[in-house]
Amino acid sequence: MATFTSSTQAIPSVNDVPRHIAMIMDGNGRWAKQRFLPRVAGHKRGVDTVRAMVKACISQGIEYLTLFAFSSENWRRPADEVSFLMNLFFTALQSEIGRMHANGVRLHVVGDLQAFEPRLLALIREGEALTANNTCLTLTIAANYGGRWDILQAANQLALAHPEKVGHYTEADLIPHLVTAYAPEPDLFIRTGGEQRISNFLLWQLAYSEFYFTDTLWPDFTDTALSEAIRSYQQRERRFGRTGDQIKSAGVLPAPSL
Repeated sequence: MATFTSSTQAIPSVNDVPRHIAMIMDGNGRWAKQRFLPRVAGHKRGVDTVRAMVKACISQGIEYLTLFAFSSENWRRPADEVSFLMNLFFTALQSEIGRMHANGVRLHVVGDLQAFEPRLLALIREGEALTANNTCLTLTIAANYGGRWDILQAANQLALAHPEKVGHYTEADLIPHLVTAYAPEPDLFIRTGGEQRISNFLLWQLAYSEFYFTDTLWPDFTDTALSEAIRSYQQRERRFGRTGDQIKSAGVLPAPSL
């Protein structure tokens, strides 16, 4: 497994194009409601947007894309909607795994997956195994995932692996046990749908990510909208605790206005 720089332990490299984008895909239900359709119609349309985003990220040179598909708190939704989402997840994976593999996409599904029914869990493992050696884009689907759960499970694994170090653990000890340890920290976090919060998503990993919020509902989020988010990212001065003068003196300047 590759080792990536922690943004609180060392200054990571900054590229003009974000290496890793994380997204909360919000607004499916409201998109459907605006069209006098059932909420599930919005979720189905949202799958089309996922497919388009994977294609757009490959085109833009993004290496990692992480999507928040179902949070540990989403079980609180109406039972019929949860059931539909589980079935949609299964059918979407069934239809897309072959396409992902053909396009060089490596699939990871992260979260407390034991809550899922056996057929879904088996399909996830099958898709991950099939695409394991692909290098064009790493697509991570966070399902039954919560940021606090992630940190807790990592801490528990670390305690079991190294009980002799209790009381002396470091970030470097914990990071390999996070479920996204195979990926660098996200450079850019995008949330559609107008809300401006991270909703228990990647709490550890988003420590120094740039945030981009848009009112655009997920089914309407296009490759043009993604380009706008990346342009916003390119105007940011990523200081990682330093001053702007330090960055300028080091010759690290923000990207020019586009």
